[in-house]
Amino acid sequence: MTDGSATGGVPPLDPQLRAALAAAGDGARPVLTPERLAAWQERDLAARPRPTPEQLSDGGRFEVTELRVPRADGGGEVTLVSARPAGVREELPLLYYLHGGGMVTGNAWSVLPRLLRGWALPLGLAVVSVEYRLAPRTRFPGAVEDCYDGLVWAAGHAGELGVDARRVVVGGKSAGGGLAAALALLVRDRGGPAPVGQLLLSPMLDDRGTTFSSLQLAGHDTWDRTSNATAWQAVLGHRYGAADLSPYAAPARATDLSRLPAAYVEVGSAETFRDEAVAYADAIWRAGGEAELHVWPGACHGFDTLAPHAVISQDAHDARTRWLRRLLHR
Repeated sequence: MTDGSATGGVPPLDPQLRAALAAAGDGARPVLTPERLAAWQERDLAARPRPTPEQLSDGGRFEVTELRVPRADGGGEVTLVSARPAGVREELPLLYYLHGGGMVTGNAWSVLPRLLRGWALPLGLAVVSVEYRLAPRTRFPGAVEDCYDGLVWAAGHAGELGVDARRVVVGGKSAGGGLAAALALLVRDRGGPAPVGQLLLSPMLDDRGTTFSSLQLAGHDTWDRTSNATAWQAVLGHRYGAADLSPYAAPARATDLSRLPAAYVEVGSAETFRDEAVAYADAIWRAGGEAELHVWPGACHGFDTLAPHAVISQDAHDARTRWLRRLLHR
């Protein structure tokens, strides 16, 4: 199904996003298949920016340090990139951030410039970005355990990092949003460390690909159900589609969403992940929890990266910022 006819049509795109997609041409909607995965990863590794700590310091405005912390399984280290406004000596709230890329691409460095400009300075935040292992070389639970080990280390070394362990927000976009949701479940069930919030931006939550929006946006969204299925297969291997799949792999599988940190859940109306994100926020409410849900009209996956200056992208950034400010000043 590629025309949305069996679902009653496809939600219209925001005009500025539609223009940005048209300007980007065919490359704006690449489709990831198992046969293309290796080449996709090679291309991402070559093309995605990987700024150095010196570049990230932005002329001395930020203190940036690369850290390597031990994995709990004794099998190596997790790389963390720690950044904070320079010259600030008091303990700062921490945004513990997990990058996107379908759990098959991306890196901890490329996401930092936007995080530092958009939030670290105006909100007085420290940021730790995690270089978790990617699939298919590392399958579940490798990535989420890397994220967990890094968070445990950061909380235990809060004094060294100059952060307040009582004011930590876990967050991420796309695959990173799904990992942030999984991490919130994992730390709840393991007894900590306990974040105060989870920032879930277009989160990749459900491996099953059966939601209405997944079918409706097939062949239309910038990340559609074919690409999504390919990524999930890479992450899960033979466990892909298993009836008893762990919620730490796919948080939409969770049956208990009680006792979770306050959530900010964001998705676009013209996005593959729309219905799983809305369902996740609803499940948090049904469990007696706190969630703020935004469904941006006419937004596709990655809309604010595609067109950062579009009005809808600016509105989304402002809404996230307001939520973070309210949460961290309670």
